[in-house]
Amino acid sequence: MRARSNLARGQAVIPEVCLEDLCFDAQQAAEKAVKAVCIHCGVRFPYVHNFKELLEALEKSGVRIPKYVWDADALSPFGVELRYPGFARPVTKRQHRRAVRIAEAVLRWAERQIAKT
Repeated sequence: MRARSNLARGQAVIPEVCLEDLCFDAQQAAEKAVKAVCIHCGVRFPYVHNFKELLEALEKSGVRIPKYVWDADALSPFGVELRYPGFARPVTKRQHRRAVRIAEAVLRWAERQIAKT
């Protein structure tokens, strides 16, 4: 799963790498995992970086979305705003750790959804 690659990069704290880039990779890991569930379930999804829209599409198709997966919406700004300098404040270590924790949880959930059938 491509999401695993993004997650590995997001987890790797390297002194020369900006936390914003690591958070972008965490966001991408979670987004790709959610989109993999959509594909697996035959759900058409919008081409967006917004977790609320993606998860609503899944939920409307009957997929139960746990609260901790809805927490992924906190990652949505990392998919767009942090890609462009000057749009947001610098990311803190605490924000990075939270982004990685959310992405890890979403990825585990997605893998369980795909393994069900």
